[in-house]
Amino acid sequence: MGRELDVDARPGAPRLDSPAPTSYGTGVPAFFALIALYGLIFVLHLIIPGRWVTGYARDARTGAPLRYRLNGLRVALVTLALYGLAGAGGLIAWDALYVHRWAALAAACALGLVFTAALVLPAAPRRGLLADLFLGRLENPQLADGHVDAKMVLYLVGAVTLELNLLSYAAHHLLLHPGAASPGVALHVALFSFFVFDYLWFERVHLYTYDLFAERVGFKLGWGCMCFYPFFYALGLGSVVERPDPGASTLQLVLCALLFFAGWVLARGANMQKFWFKTQPERAAFGVLVPETLEGDGRRLLVNGFWGVARHVNYLGEITMATALALALGYPGALWPWLYPLYYVALLLPRQRDDDRRCAAKYGALWAEYERRVPYRIIPGIY
Repeated sequence: MGRELDVDARPGAPRLDSPAPTSYGTGVPAFFALIALYGLIFVLHLIIPGRWVTGYARDARTGAPLRYRLNGLRVALVTLALYGLAGAGGLIAWDALYVHRWAALAAACALGLVFTAALVLPAAPRRGLLADLFLGRLENPQLADGHVDAKMVLYLVGAVTLELNLLSYAAHHLLLHPGAASPGVALHVALFSFFVFDYLWFERVHLYTYDLFAERVGFKLGWGCMCFYPFFYALGLGSVVERPDPGASTLQLVLCALLFFAGWVLARGANMQKFWFKTQPERAAFGVLVPETLEGDGRRLLVNGFWGVARHVNYLGEITMATALALALGYPGALWPWLYPLYYVALLLPRQRDDDRRCAAKYGALWAEYERRVPYRIIPGIY
């Protein structure tokens, strides 16, 4: 990922090899600074007011829908404001998370492992130690009647840290190439930031997605959100920030943006339609899509709109957005930017099959009829 050099000799410009700009505070190692950052996000989540909502997942003991306190967007904005103040005040360098990325990654990895062990080992065994460590034992661990929900905190930590990584990596690119920065880097960061804040804005909607109601909390979610999510998702950007502007045309950048938002429409549109169907079953989604359903044994399945095109067309949207982000960087022949969309393919294809099995067990003949009516799994007309 390149050298860490003095990149700007202008008077008063920050030097990446000087102690002050590349330190986190006064001599605090980057490893512990990342731990402090995660602690800050958690504390902000505890103290910043949030709205209480009812989710889709149910309490295993009572059968009642779980309650959640949501304040992710506010926590992210406050964290970014504090980051901006620290940077403006010279307490940290704008690109500190890039310069010290390996120490930060090591801290995130350690925290993810400790969290996994602390949450999984005391709980009752399910499938065997290794499977339990990876997939988790507890479905929806909460504290203080939902005041803290483990899954929502994990995703919040991952989202905020990813955004800080994106900004720090972009800052390093600007410092390294003053006056000649790549518009593709700017577009990548803008689109990825939209992705992060879109998630936080629609935080309640994600209570109705697979991760929140189907998965347990173990290494996959714990280490995944603390380490993999904020660092692997930024890997493509991190791999090119020290490269010069590849010279992509304005048309190429516009097409990347259009591809990204086409994917966003598929992913966000499908999730919103399902959310409204679960919470307001008679509502016309987006004011035009009157729900069409299959019904039987007291159950209903949505079969029109996005969910009439493919059974998991939202996954196609996620993969499309990831592809657009890789292309925006302007190095289509480089491997690292493509790891993010390839990861989505590896993640979502098995998840689709697992979700179909889960739905077949839950809905029985109703699901078989839905599969007959909507034969495509993810890509309409192809798969």
